[in-house]
Amino acid sequence: MASSTPFTIKWGIMATGGIAQTFCKDLLTDPASRDVHDIRHEIVAVSSSTSAERAAEFIKKIDGPSSAKTYGSYTELVADPNVDIIYVATPHGHHFQNTMLALEAGKNVLCEKAFTVTASQTKKLIAKAQEKNLFLMEAVWVRYFPISIKIRQMIKDGVIGHVHRTIADLSFGEGDENGIVSFPDTHRMVNLDLAGGALLDLGIYSLTWLFQTLYHVQPEAEKEAPQVVSSINKYRTGADETTAMIVNFPQHKSMGIATTSIQVGTDPDGVGSAGPAIRIQGSKGEIQLAGPAYRPLQYKLILKDGDNKVQTVEYPIPKDTKRDWGHGMFWEADECARCLRDGKKQSDTMPWSESIAIMEVMDKTLTDGGVQYPELITTDVYDAKSPLNTGNQ
Repeated sequence: MASSTPFTIKWGIMATGGIAQTFCKDLLTDPASRDVHDIRHEIVAVSSSTSAERAAEFIKKIDGPSSAKTYGSYTELVADPNVDIIYVATPHGHHFQNTMLALEAGKNVLCEKAFTVTASQTKKLIAKAQEKNLFLMEAVWVRYFPISIKIRQMIKDGVIGHVHRTIADLSFGEGDENGIVSFPDTHRMVNLDLAGGALLDLGIYSLTWLFQTLYHVQPEAEKEAPQVVSSINKYRTGADETTAMIVNFPQHKSMGIATTSIQVGTDPDGVGSAGPAIRIQGSKGEIQLAGPAYRPLQYKLILKDGDNKVQTVEYPIPKDTKRDWGHGMFWEADECARCLRDGKKQSDTMPWSESIAIMEVMDKTLTDGGVQYPELITTDVYDAKSPLNTGNQ
């Protein structure tokens, strides 16, 4: 018989930037506001890499619990015995070292995307999680949206027939009227020291839609590694500015086109005039999603025999009425809680094998495009005293 008491998961938050704020506000929303009653979340510790004072300021910003411990180092955070799981919200160039620090300390981990900088790093993290018998998940939050779950089910049910092609874009048009982007070289989007570039930050969402509509839905016994062709235009720093990938699954007669850019935008006027950001095209019709690809709130179903009618379905993000909060990150957190409750070490919705497969596509794309990141963030050798773990970089 199921317990009537919600399972509580205790979070430790590693880093205090904008994405950590958004995630934590979602943790603090009332689960009942999204019709969730079997689990609940607590923030029990927060760490800045530089000072406990910054962690305390963060808790105030999010109106978080005064009982939460505050730390000025990641090493202290992962040693806290009250923490069930660490949310790694550092820059993705730091993910390998930071996540390994948590795993070595025996902590379960939800790590922001992109999981790592290289596929080799991702494989090392998974091997460590297996060795330590820990839960590990890449925080690809859009996978857990009800709209994503619905679309994957529609594909499995054959609503649009055999899916032959998915086209997905996530681009932010930062270029001026001449297409010139003028980020300072230190900006996180173009700084090679931070694994900057369009692909790892934005393009992973384009690839996510290709993989969850073409690869994830393949029967497990028939999973097919994709063929990849790509092209990159670089920013002056050497980071990728505009990137395009063709991901082909020839045995399944399906392919995807994923694009990303910081030069031109998916939605130039900001109101959706450019049309769908994602098109999932099958033999019986297609599903279109309005952007942005990381947070779609609507799909359209267009069928060949649909009598010229377009079915439009809205999926608003539920809000906590007490604080008017709710961004959509709570669904991935709910998944973590249920996996820990049920003894799972990986999520069926974002399994380790798929994180590796996507990372391998990005690896090949960056290598073929001549993008090179520093050894400090590409090494797959763990160093507890790495400046990425100690905040001394």
